[in-house]
Amino acid sequence: MAACNDAPHSTLQLSDADLRGGLITLRDCLRWAASEFHLAGLFYGHGTDSAWDEAVALTLGALHLPWNVDPGVLDARLLPMERGRIVALVRSRITTRRPLPYLLGEAFFAGVPFSVDERVLIPRSPIAELIEHGFAAWFPGEPPARVLDLCTGSGCIGIATALHMPTCEVDLADISGEALEVARINITRHDVGERVRAVESDLFDGLPGRYDLIVSNPPYVDARDLATMPAEFRHEPSLALGAGSDGLDIVRRILREARDHLTDGGVLIVEVGNSDRHLEAAFPEVPFLWLEFERGGQGVFALTADELDAHAASFA
Repeated sequence: MAACNDAPHSTLQLSDADLRGGLITLRDCLRWAASEFHLAGLFYGHGTDSAWDEAVALTLGALHLPWNVDPGVLDARLLPMERGRIVALVRSRITTRRPLPYLLGEAFFAGVPFSVDERVLIPRSPIAELIEHGFAAWFPGEPPARVLDLCTGSGCIGIATALHMPTCEVDLADISGEALEVARINITRHDVGERVRAVESDLFDGLPGRYDLIVSNPPYVDARDLATMPAEFRHEPSLALGAGSDGLDIVRRILREARDHLTDGGVLIVEVGNSDRHLEAAFPEVPFLWLEFERGGQGVFALTADELDAHAASFA
């Protein structure tokens, strides 16, 4: 299906009753929402990348339908309350610029649904691909026994890891008590409480013991990018985004402290996004392994415990 984006002007000024009266089927709602999003000039970066994809996500989410729903449902007539829900969500998405996952209260990560709200960053890390493959590049045989999801937010990385690797134990660590409230909601939602725990900690400060794998999507946005971000990102917690002038305030601490919390054969994997250029400039002698992803994404590096040992002086 292709989007129809040739509407001459927005119809949002129409009353809800008029809109509901004109939008009868799911196909009607999809076409209308995509046109309105295109005209509004929204920013897409929280799970979709176009007006059409955003319209599909909104309408299916509003109706609690799966992504792989039978296309035959497109011509189903919607109930007035269903059409009203879609109209209200489209209005809110355009007028408030709130990211769609916040409006729906849910985001998918590594094929798994997670509850989200403004207390946490919306899941979108390319690390999902590593989880889906069981971190096989570093653990081709036995999966890691203990995993740390550092700066966990919603808990998506750690919980998805626990679901894909059902023998590992996972700690979810974050300095934000509010974020951990959401992480605990997701622990309960996915019934992994026997193997996954949420810990309030300033990076490693409250974490005893060592881990075979430490994975982190920490704050890494530099001051320039933070100041010029689209309005949608301003709904996300600033604590989870900004990290100093070059975006590396938190990453430097992770590099300095991680080795003391890794097993001898352990691995550290960290996302730094487009602050990767700052990291390489700051540590030109460190052999960061920059990972490539089939579905896109950049700025994720891996270092082994041995490599952290070899370059400890650089991180001091």
